[in-house]
Amino acid sequence: MKRILGPLTGCLAPLIVAGVVGLIYFCSTPRIDSPYDYTLRIADCFLAGRLGLTERPPSWLNEMIPVADRYYSVFPLGSVLTMLPLAVWKKLVPGSMPVFPGPLIGALIGAALAFLYWHLSRAYELSLAHRACLVVGFSLGTWSWTNLVLGGAWQLACGFGVLGTLGALYYTLVNPRPFLAGCAFSLASGNRPEVFFCAPVFVLLSLRNDPWTWETLRARMTDLLWAALPVIMLGVLTLLYNELRFGAPLQMGYSLIPGVLDEPWYKNGIFSPTAIPLNFQQMLLEPWKRVEGFPYVVPTGFGGSILLSSPFLLLALRSGCRSPVVKHLSWAALCVLTLILWCHGNPGGWQYSYRYAMVLLPWLFLVLLEKSPPALPWSTAALVAVSVAINGWATYLFLWTGYVHP
Repeated sequence: MKRILGPLTGCLAPLIVAGVVGLIYFCSTPRIDSPYDYTLRIADCFLAGRLGLTERPPSWLNEMIPVADRYYSVFPLGSVLTMLPLAVWKKLVPGSMPVFPGPLIGALIGAALAFLYWHLSRAYELSLAHRACLVVGFSLGTWSWTNLVLGGAWQLACGFGVLGTLGALYYTLVNPRPFLAGCAFSLASGNRPEVFFCAPVFVLLSLRNDPWTWETLRARMTDLLWAALPVIMLGVLTLLYNELRFGAPLQMGYSLIPGVLDEPWYKNGIFSPTAIPLNFQQMLLEPWKRVEGFPYVVPTGFGGSILLSSPFLLLALRSGCRSPVVKHLSWAALCVLTLILWCHGNPGGWQYSYRYAMVLLPWLFLVLLEKSPPALPWSTAALVAVSVAINGWATYLFLWTGYVHP
């Protein structure tokens, strides 16, 4: 039996799970294109030696910022660089990409997330069934499924943020490789800048098995510098990118979107503590809305409780853990990220549940790993099954019916 299960859990299982998840993502959308190709358009400009568009963008790309004779994207440099390989392929093979394949990229991200979820779980003594259940739960039982296959630039940036965070956790906790951890962290923070504020958590996680002293810190300084190198390089380039676009290194461009500060939820700025009540309501309490006739209740399309979307996440409130340090640091990261998200003026645009909260999933996964018993409890299996059913139904409503609409 060990001869059979050994290769399965070590090599075949993550590939099988990732392949199945990617296939489900790909088959759950009726289209493989998205019109919201902000980042790819700017990546095309990079290859042409420009930072912005010279022609007026289509009306649906309403977050492009006109400055002088150029139109710039509000997406950070990291998001644009993530699309650069796609832009290179598009240039080298003309006609191979007539549309932006956002949903296909979302499916590939979903497969990669499942692969990393599996490998991160290998650091814990869980049964094969329990490990598979958690990976399926986070891949198909959360709002990331619907949002990733919507395939717009916003959704893909969140997906790359999750992917980078998982990679950084893997190369910090399971297979320590400081430079690769830094590269993964750069991918995450380059797409979702709020992840940058979790940098101290990663430093402390890398020191978790050492006495927390200045001597230990000095001894590990080389590793920390290797991890920080790609982060610092991306940070410097981002500041330069902002300076060249908007004339100020710290100007990310959100407040420059035409008319955005006239919207009621931004009356106190893009980020403000006054936005916390609205985001708290949308992220934790907002239910689906009732409609006349079948299907009777549908997502609102502009937010929704992550706990109603993924009730298995309530398992994070269970007591106990394997490593108090890892658990407490994970909760610290969750609190930091949640506070930043709640201070944003609104919950975001077209989405299922609370799209921005995708960046919380790697930390919630870590908390559940810490609190999971080796064998699979029936309660966990039941909650994951319910969560998968909810998100599968939501994906169907969003992408295959007209019941959910702006």
